[in-house]
Amino acid sequence: MTTTRRLLAVLAHPDDESLGFGGTLARCAAEGVETYLVTATRGERGRYGKLGKTVDPAVVGEAREAELRAAARVLGIREVGVLGFPDGGLDGVDPRIAISHIVSQIRKVRPDVVVTFGPEGAYGHPDHIAISQLTTAACVCAGDAWYEPGARAHRAAKLYYLAWTREQWDAYQEAFKKLVSVVDGVERQATPWPDWAVTTEIDTAQYWPVVWKAIQCHETQMAMYERLDQLTEQHHRALWGSQKFYRVYSTVNGGRGIEANIFAGIR
Repeated sequence: MTTTRRLLAVLAHPDDESLGFGGTLARCAAEGVETYLVTATRGERGRYGKLGKTVDPAVVGEAREAELRAAARVLGIREVGVLGFPDGGLDGVDPRIAISHIVSQIRKVRPDVVVTFGPEGAYGHPDHIAISQLTTAACVCAGDAWYEPGARAHRAAKLYYLAWTREQWDAYQEAFKKLVSVVDGVERQATPWPDWAVTTEIDTAQYWPVVWKAIQCHETQMAMYERLDQLTEQHHRALWGSQKFYRVYSTVNGGRGIEANIFAGIR
């Protein structure tokens, strides 16, 4: 009997699935993996096209959720769950409530593999850092039969963090801009992972056109992404041609060899 593999991405905002994880999600879906997405916020504090941030956040959130679902269809994602936590305030949500919601999604989907942001939040974004912490805790709690015992426990075989290296960040910031944010009066910038920390590299070169199509679904954000339309195929491949991860835990494999498949070791 063949069992279909399942992948769950737990992310913070609409467009994280495309800009950050699109190549992996698209490849997995194309290869028959059941792919699922949980997005913690509706991105209501984001831009609204050329109107910037002057539009009612509720209107922005509604538009961005619709864009998220459109992008998910392009990437081949089977189901999208939106938790509705506040954009820009995810780290202020009661962790017991947030973890419980993510645990419910994990137990419903029953994924073999879970992917999310790393503890540095890519470039220090507080929501990305929060979703990393919350997802990690939820993966532990979901497998604990004593945690909210009304639902059947589920332990994912593997958990991964996104691990962009210096080379990838250079290509990204050349295409967009230098990512700098100020949080609590402290300037934060992109934080590359060292090459030696990468455990997994997925070849997604075949899927960069799919990723670009998914990104274009986020029309309200395209004022920031418009430079992408001018990039050469070589630059697009530098951005979306491979995806690197750090294997946080695995119940099925290990070692220093670089994986080419996040399902390595899963039978």
